[in-house]
Amino acid sequence: MIGFLSGEVLFSDGNETIIQTTSGIGYQVYYNKVLVEGTTAAIFIAHIIKEDSETLFGFPNLRAKKLFELLLSVKGIGPKSAYNLITNLGVNEIINAVNFDAKTKLTKVPGLGTKGAAQIILDLAGKIDRVKMYSESTKIVKGGYASNISLIFEAQTEMPYIEEEVKAGSINQHEIMNDTLMACKELGFKEEKIIPIAQKILGANLITKPEQLIHLVLKEL
Repeated sequence: MIGFLSGEVLFSDGNETIIQTTSGIGYQVYYNKVLVEGTTAAIFIAHIIKEDSETLFGFPNLRAKKLFELLLSVKGIGPKSAYNLITNLGVNEIINAVNFDAKTKLTKVPGLGTKGAAQIILDLAGKIDRVKMYSESTKIVKGGYASNISLIFEAQTEMPYIEEEVKAGSINQHEIMNDTLMACKELGFKEEKIIPIAQKILGANLITKPEQLIHLVLKEL
């Protein structure tokens, strides 16, 4: 089972991401954040195996991955529904909705009705707080190798080591990209036009705040 991926981002559009690991294999992952192509990313993975398919769902931290897996234990909730819940509400909102029996909060997510929301609360009441024991920190790969790390692939003997852990809420390049994308979309610009401009600017400039990138992107739009 694949539980974690790190490598070069070959493609990312806010729906799917392709990450090429040091083994040369590119893994296609459902991931709701835009990653900067050409940079190195590290994301946690939920590997869903069915008789006729295998699907990878990506998460920025371990807590989100574990909540996703817990949601799959709910009757009638499949992988896409669980991922849609986390994408639209976020981990803490889902935990609070279950703990406070807030069905209306859950039903705000497209595709989830009152019956599904009630089932989530029924099945996860008293269980959902356990996901709080897992870290919500984001991993960033800086480089180098460590042969003693075996988080992902049985056939892979080496992989980039994790040199830095960034606490939740801190700014990194991927977060800057996502904030810029959201801001520009709110102004009416299309995603497919924003992404290549933003990636070009990030590759040529030292950007430390979303406001800097938003300003530069708007100048070219």
